[in-house]
Amino acid sequence: MIPPNASLVKYDNPVLVSRNTDKKTPRARALKVSPAVQPNGAGPVPGPPAKQKLPTMDAKVAQQTDEILNSILPPREWTEGGQLWVQQVSSTPATRLDVVNLQEELDRRLQQRQARETGICPVRRELYSQCFDELIRQVTINCAERGLLLLRVRDEIRMTIAAYQTLYESSVAFGMRKALQAEQGKADMERKITELEQDKRDLERQVNELKAKCEQIEKRAAEQRQVEEKKHAEEIQFLKKTNQQLKVR
Repeated sequence: MIPPNASLVKYDNPVLVSRNTDKKTPRARALKVSPAVQPNGAGPVPGPPAKQKLPTMDAKVAQQTDEILNSILPPREWTEGGQLWVQQVSSTPATRLDVVNLQEELDRRLQQRQARETGICPVRRELYSQCFDELIRQVTINCAERGLLLLRVRDEIRMTIAAYQTLYESSVAFGMRKALQAEQGKADMERKITELEQDKRDLERQVNELKAKCEQIEKRAAEQRQVEEKKHAEEIQFLKKTNQQLKVR
């Protein structure tokens, strides 16, 4: 039985909890059930390796370590063939070879899933997060306090990344709103420019009409002035002639 979404974190062999998936089963930390037969008939599911009988203090420490591991990395549950399977994180101490294999497996999966080497990459982030969880598991088995401290570091990193992601999403939404406002403002400005250009043309037409009226008025005034000047000149000439005649008499 291979669980879905295999992780870099080391888990014990899966255990069949219940055949009735309609009933809710507790996420038992200490499962008191026997391994059931695999649905494909391949034989019983191998249980975790038998542990030697520990002294009372060591048993309490081991139980406390298992509880801490289950709180840090909760057991995985999935349904297959109408059966509920549960898989707890392994409490077996890691050796130097396990760490080397973890590094090789991490490199292999990064290459297999074509993760980016630089920049933002969800695949790389997921794999490194699984690798960090496995390192926390290994450290917690040897020192629970150190594992809990690393858990705080992991949660702080995740919270920081979530805050950056929220900030990025809000900034993208803000940028989109500003872009839409700019587009709307641009349309309004273009419409206003069109209206002002139309007003300008209307005013230019009025100016031309007024200029034409002014020219006509000036032309009529000039003609009238010429007529009056001619008439005035004729009157002066007539008066001079009359005066001359009067002097002759």
